[in-house]
Amino acid sequence: MTELFTSPAWTEALLILKSETLTAIWETLYSTVLATAFAYLIGLPLGVLLVTGETDGIRPLPKPLMAVMNFVVNILRSVPFLILMIVAIPLTRAILGTAIGTKAMIPPLVFAAFPFVSRLVETSLRETDKGVIEAAQSMGATPFQIVYKVMLPEAKPSLISGATTAFITILGYGAMAGAIGGGGLGNLAITYGYYKFKAIIMWAAVIMIVILVQIFQSVGTRLAVKSDKRIN
Repeated sequence: MTELFTSPAWTEALLILKSETLTAIWETLYSTVLATAFAYLIGLPLGVLLVTGETDGIRPLPKPLMAVMNFVVNILRSVPFLILMIVAIPLTRAILGTAIGTKAMIPPLVFAAFPFVSRLVETSLRETDKGVIEAAQSMGATPFQIVYKVMLPEAKPSLISGATTAFITILGYGAMAGAIGGGGLGNLAITYGYYKFKAIIMWAAVIMIVILVQIFQSVGTRLAVKSDKRIN
């Protein structure tokens, strides 16, 4: 164990980090941002429907349809991410032509994240004051106008906090994707730190992931606070 922290080990680790770190950070951010964007592209409308489509919602949907949507969300949320990644390999290969690398991380990240995002959006929208919604309805606003001009703006601080949580969760999922050939800091930690027994690199990758999480959490919290009318 002690030879892992000798001078030659430090020298070798520093050379690897110097050549691989920037690429790994870029791959991590690239995959996380894209996966979060696609997850919200699916999860945001789904979360809105889960609220507005209820029996007492502003635009009730058929109960069987609501049951199916809730079932799909619950099932996908209950599957551990590593298992979901393996199950999604054929679909990823069909879409991208490969199941290895940074791009191949994105489809399973989206599949894992959009149900989570839909529940975050659902929770945020449920915080909207029903009195404000009723006032909009009495003024003749359509369901789309109520969602776009009332519910989403009123829930903005909570939505931003939820987006921050989703981004950090996807970042963590992306790090786990290194176990099956994904790119980024997770791959750096597993390939060099675990398989090649270079503990220095593994800890360096972990520290970088922690720093990224702290940065995005701080930015998200600050944006949420600034957008909260109750505080400002």
